[in-house]
Amino acid sequence: MPAVNAQNQKNLTYPSKTVERAKRSLLCSPFNFGLFAAMLSERVAMSEIVGNSGVNKGYTKAALSELRADNSLVWLIRVGVLRREVDGQGITDSFRLTPLGRQIVEQLQRQTLPTITWRDRFLDIVARWFTLPF
Repeated sequence: MPAVNAQNQKNLTYPSKTVERAKRSLLCSPFNFGLFAAMLSERVAMSEIVGNSGVNKGYTKAALSELRADNSLVWLIRVGVLRREVDGQGITDSFRLTPLGRQIVEQLQRQTLPTITWRDRFLDIVARWFTLPF
């Protein structure tokens, strides 16, 4: 199978509200930006994110339980930032950035990370609360 050259791919265009919600969700998540920067080049397994491993690798500020990490990662999948990694036998416990997630992370790498406000956190909570599960 030929390798894909990411530099030759066209950037997809997303509605501004989609990008804003995805960026807000990424920044409000319990993960450090280092996790998403690592996902630019490789998949990251759940075992590398949970517990002390996540703290040691700089992926989280505090040790996360597997349930909390999974819930947060699933939310980032739902807003379009992440996807589960798939191998020849099916879905794995690893995660990668989607094209939208890649665009956001690359954009945020070129600037200082914005400060998360209470308004941002409130909007993220409301979006999570009122988003239908299907």
